[in-house]
Amino acid sequence: MRAAQNWKDYELIDATCGNRLERWGKTVLIRPDPQVIWKNPEASGEWQNANAVYHRSEKGGGSWDYRRKMPEKWQISYGDFKMIVSPTGFKHTGVFPEQAVNWDAYAKLIKNAKRPIRVLNLFGYTGGATLACAAAGAEVCHVDASKGMVAWGRENAAASALTDKPIRWIVDDCAKFVAREIRRGSFYDAVIMDPPSYGRGPSGEIWKLEDSIYDFIELCLGVLSENPLFVAVNSYTTGLSPSVMEYMLKTRLVPKRGGYTSCDEIGLPVTATNGVVPCGATAWYLAEGASL
Repeated sequence: MRAAQNWKDYELIDATCGNRLERWGKTVLIRPDPQVIWKNPEASGEWQNANAVYHRSEKGGGSWDYRRKMPEKWQISYGDFKMIVSPTGFKHTGVFPEQAVNWDAYAKLIKNAKRPIRVLNLFGYTGGATLACAAAGAEVCHVDASKGMVAWGRENAAASALTDKPIRWIVDDCAKFVAREIRRGSFYDAVIMDPPSYGRGPSGEIWKLEDSIYDFIELCLGVLSENPLFVAVNSYTTGLSPSVMEYMLKTRLVPKRGGYTSCDEIGLPVTATNGVVPCGATAWYLAEGASL
């Protein structure tokens, strides 16, 4: 497992009984996590000092219980990036901190390529991967179906002094956008996919990752350049093995483009116990000679 260990403004303080105790800058939040199935005693005294706790509703969704004064939104830093954090009605904060280990990997791959790299970031959310790739020197196309998330990504780029970088911000259904890029003959050297486990498209189409990911990967092959650097597929679906995603990349990409594949879990280190909470998985296609 690769753990995101380079944070200073984020900390997973403790985790037990279905919840994470997290520090975001100076603000402490408690959020549910279905991976935290263990019920060991709380190992940190900070549980009683949380600014807010997210409670799930039996009817879906949930709400925040604000216990102490806290800002509506604030900035945290990761390296040279600044990202805006704001608790949402679906427990998210605008940042998936475990993805920092992948942001570092994307940046390393781009810098070591020593050639111009065009990146397509699909389901780009608030732009953590986009910032990492742009700062490393890539031209980036960021696509997300949510207008609000794309606007949030733009704010993060501005906060990080990256507005002068070659970033296209696109509000669109990812599959429809990719299909249009194929028709336009627009190619990319790297593709990042961070699809949701479940969702609905703008016309009510149902997206279920395990049912849709193979066809989506197949579609995205059409926008890969003849000399691709990497493809990364992230998954938060517990029932979808990273090896399954790797198999799809291996069988569809390696025979046509060479290179190799790998897969792993990603996670967050827990300060109180020195354990690591698993937070998803990534499958990789990498060009020959490239390494994470």
